[in-house]
Amino acid sequence: MLLIPAIDLKDGRCVRLLQGEADAQTIYSNDPVEMAISFEDAGAKRLHLVDLDGAFRGKGANMASIRSILKNISIPVQLGGGLRNAENIEQMFELGVSSVIVSTMAVKNSEVLEEIILRYSGKRIFLGVDSRNRKVSIEGWQEGTEIDDVELALLWKKHGIQRIVFTDIARDGMLSGPNLEALGDFARRTGLKIVASGGVSSMEDLELLKTLEKDGVDQVISGKAIYEGKLNLKEIFKF
Repeated sequence: MLLIPAIDLKDGRCVRLLQGEADAQTIYSNDPVEMAISFEDAGAKRLHLVDLDGAFRGKGANMASIRSILKNISIPVQLGGGLRNAENIEQMFELGVSSVIVSTMAVKNSEVLEEIILRYSGKRIFLGVDSRNRKVSIEGWQEGTEIDDVELALLWKKHGIQRIVFTDIARDGMLSGPNLEALGDFARRTGLKIVASGGVSSMEDLELLKTLEKDGVDQVISGKAIYEGKLNLKEIFKF
């Protein structure tokens, strides 16, 4: 099980939201570059980066921070938020991002996404499935759909997607524990590799998630639990 620390960028600062609500934010640092360096120094093998301004507005406002982070750390960086077209994705790869996470594009710009997957492979393009009561949300979680989360994943599996970042919106930022039932069901029914996101609050949660490794849940993202000291990265990566 790979633990991936997260940095969510909003107006150039490192923040966390409650259930993706833009008005319910906590600022944890005015220097996301320093935060990224501290994660790498603690032993992180990968960084999860989200451009929240891009997710909400479809246009990123954190390019300076993203560039600086990529210049100052050596571990792979996966990035999501506001990637609505091929130009957005190409720009991120040119900057040095190792993989990108797309979600809205999978629903609203599917033909372009098919071309992108053919060009870069499903190993570099992850599908972000943001689920609220097992229905997909898009546009920074501001727009709901009636699309079943498993249905969307299986559709894109046919087009070459190999990994899903699965977020249970109701758990995100709440420190209430991951939705193990939904994660297990989603992993088993899709047969894809899954990155779990949302709700992690303790080492016990990580141990519970490890029971789903056999189903394909082999990575987990955590943000708030790290910032609030509920997870000690140095201790986790040491063992």
